[in-house]
Parts: sequence; structure tokens; C-alpha cells
Amino acid sequence: MNPQRLILILGDQLTQTISSLSDANKSTDLIVMFELVSEATYVRHHKKKLVLVLSAMRHFARELRELGWRVHYHELVAQGDATVGEPNNFTEAMAALLEQSLTQSVSQVVVTEPGEWRLRQEFDQWSSTFSLPVHIRADDRFVCSRTEFANWADSRKQLRMEYFYREMRKKTGLLMADDKPCGDKWNFDSDNRKAAKADLFMPSPWRCEMDEITQQVVELVQRRFSQHFGDIDDFFFAVDRAGALTALEHFVSSALANFGDYQDAMLEGEPFLYHSLLSPYINLGLLDPLEVCQRIDQEYRNGRVPLNAAEGFIRQIIGWREYVRGIYWLKMPEYVGLNYFSATRPLPEFYWTGESNMACMAAAITQTKEHGYAHHIQRLMVTGNFALLAGVDPVAVHEWYLQVYVDAYEWVELPNTLGMSQFADGGLLGSKPYAASGNYINKMSDYCGNCRYNVKHKTGPDACPLNALYWDFLARNERLLASNPRMGQTYATWRRMSEDKQQSYLNSAADFLQTL
Repeated sequence: MNPQRLILILGDQLTQTISSLSDANKSTDLIVMFELVSEATYVRHHKKKLVLVLSAMRHFARELRELGWRVHYHELVAQGDATVGEPNNFTEAMAALLEQSLTQSVSQVVVTEPGEWRLRQEFDQWSSTFSLPVHIRADDRFVCSRTEFANWADSRKQLRMEYFYREMRKKTGLLMADDKPCGDKWNFDSDNRKAAKADLFMPSPWRCEMDEITQQVVELVQRRFSQHFGDIDDFFFAVDRAGALTALEHFVSSALANFGDYQDAMLEGEPFLYHSLLSPYINLGLLDPLEVCQRIDQEYRNGRVPLNAAEGFIRQIIGWREYVRGIYWLKMPEYVGLNYFSATRPLPEFYWTGESNMACMAAAITQTKEHGYAHHIQRLMVTGNFALLAGVDPVAVHEWYLQVYVDAYEWVELPNTLGMSQFADGGLLGSKPYAASGNYINKMSDYCGNCRYNVKHKTGPDACPLNALYWDFLARNERLLASNPRMGQTYATWRRMSEDKQQSYLNSAADFLQTL
């Protein structure tokens, strides 16, 4: 039977309750899914991300078929002249499908809104391109709709996440006692900054064994995307909802209780610590963000985890995740071009190799290469902080983050990188730059003990480069930052330094930057 509607499911919409399927008919509608080289290469995604997304897509298509849906699935092949006849984008893929006899009676195309601006612009042209009604439905997997966020933002001069987060707590009832927050505080971040010790018990994330589908995808990625960043060995991510739910329960039982205390900590040789590694599954659609938060809320209310752990985790999802998605759609497409500090330095080569004499950078980048993962402090205060201090072009930093992490999608990655990490939006997201010297790394990690540089030395060839880079960053951007009320004390310290001391910092920074 020819379908009445084509329902397009994207690779990060692997949710049976997705809005595009809300009124679908198994008898008359055809679900379509496409594996496209263009989606794998518009930035050269980490090999493990490609394995994760493609395997999860194939597993989801199989689940739909087992439930009685008709599914047309375009699969990339690993061998032969694979590019012959392959569509270059979703428009070409859909056009080729519509030309086939089995779809001659299609009355409309339905798709849930894509997460990325570039795809929304492409899909907006489809009604005229295909001379068919194309219904782009809202993505209701988020707590806050785009319209709701825009209304919230319209009434405020400053779009601070903390106040948005409070509204989301009230809306969802998460960690609320009637109309008050549990513990009479909205935010327990001050309790979540402990440095971990190497003798702590460290749980391991749940590991999924590869099945035949995933093994086939690994072979595909090895053959067709061998030049992409990252290792492909030891793939352990879940690729279906059942596995993602198991990963959630494993985190809850083994790591959640200590997540709050040590969420900002960093340890050599411990890439995961007490972090959940659930963001890839949430961003793919295998887990619903609200169900995850409700599960964490339940653990707190049942007395099994402390409030600072539950609150710190929930804030990352209904706070930051929802907030940056709102900012992305509110400010695109201009947002990606913002460069408040006019930074132009190319991204250093060691971001791709991990070969740096700075132990913190080597650790964060090496584990990124191995796993496609680094936790939020490694991203913000190690690789992000270095790029900020060194004056690296924020678009280059953004593209690197989008390429190297398995959970990176532009809607969530871009505001976090350009706004929070690089302050390229001039303070829309953050009230001041997240800039730090080596002292922060030394406080929150054990990296400095094994580093070729001495964190206690402020200047000179053996000093931690972050120490001089920190003051060099402040000096060259004084015109832009000195009036910031949160930077006043820092600039007062700089001005109290002797000219010789100031120049020593600037010279040390210049000497190091020449080596990049």
C-alpha cells in the first residue's frame, strides 16, 4: 500500500513518543530514516560518536519494525564504491525516495523540528521543493518550549540561567516542597567543589557489549571514516533504550551519591569519576530528560542520596541543558559569529594529538581521543580555559568541541562553548569569563604533581603557562573587562603589581604563545 505520509526520523530523535509519531498510522504511514555522509562529515565527528549514532539508529529502526511500523531505512555501506548514488543531504535523500513508485501517493511529509539551525533552514524549503505540505512539529522532549523561553527572555535585561532554572524547578516540581525548594535553597553548588583523592572508590560506567549491528557499524566507520579524530577501540556505549535505562540505574546505584561532592574534581587516570555518562543517551532520545530527573528526585526523597548530589545533577539538565537550547534558538544564526575579544589564534595542533607538556591538557585531550568524553570541568576549565587565555578563534574552538564529543550537538554545544567557555557573546550567558590560572587546576586535580611545569612558579620557562597566560588575557582585554563588577578586585590586583612584574607576566606569556 502506498503511504499517505512520510514521517522522517532524525538520528537524534530515537524516541517512540516523538511528536512526529504522535498521530501516525501503522497501516498508511511510512517512517523514513537516512544515514548520510554529509551528517557524518559536516564536521568530522569522533569515530565513537559515529558508531553510537549509526548503531542507535539501526537498533531503533529494528524496534519500530518489530512493533509493526513500515520503515524505509537508507544505510551507508562499508565496501565498494559507496558514494555512487548516495544522496548528499536530506533534501536529495527525500527527493530520491519521493520519485520511487512506492511513494507516489504521498500526501504530506512530517518531521519533528531538528535540533540544529542548518537543518531547520533546509527543511523550511521542502514545501516548495517537493510541492507537498511539510509539517515541522515542535520537539516536545524539552521541559521548556522555544516560545516559552522566548517569552521568559523578553521580559529580562539579563538572561541568567539561575533564574530560569528556578522557573523550571517550579514548573516540574523537581526537588520542591510545595512552593519552596527542598532544603530551602535553590542551588547547592558551593557544596560541590571537593577535590577527589586517588584512594577513593571509583565506580565504572556501565558497559554495553557490542552486538552484530554495532560490530557492522564499527567496520563501516573504520573503512569510510578512518581519518576522523578519535579511537574506535573499546566501544562500550549503550545503543538502544533498554541499554540506556540500564546505564541510568547503574549510575543511580553506584555513583550518584558522590556525584555532588566531586563533580568538579579531576584525577589522572580517572576519566569518569562519579559522572553519569547519560548525556549521549538523553541527546539521542534514548532517555527522556524529565524521566531521568524524576528518577534522581526519587532517590533523594527516598533518602538514598544527599540533596547536593540530586540538585547538582538535576540543575545540569533542567537548568543548563534547557537554558542553552533556549539561547541557541533565540540568538541563531548570528550567535555563531560572535567574537567579543576578537580572538584569532588558530587552534593548537595538540588539541588533536594530546601531545602537550601541560599534564592537564594532555589528560583531558587524551581521554577525549580515547572515549569521546570529558566531563564539564575538563571542558570548561582545562581545554576551554586554555583556549580562552591563549586567544584562540572561538569558532575554531566551537568546531573542535562539536567534532570530538559523543554528546555534542550544535544546539547544546555552541552556547556552552562560545558563550560559557569563551565569553565570545560578551556576557549573555555568563556574568564574567571562566578564566583561571594554574592554581585552580592544582586545587581541583592531581595533574600538577606529574607536570613538566611547576604550578607554583609564576613566570619563566618552567612556570605553569596558565599563570602568565591568565594575566596576559586580563591585560590585553582590560578595556572590555575592567568595568565588569565581578572583575574589579582582579584588576585592582593587576594594577598594584610593579611594572616589572607585569612585564614579566606578559613576556612569559608571549614566549609560550610563540611555541604554539
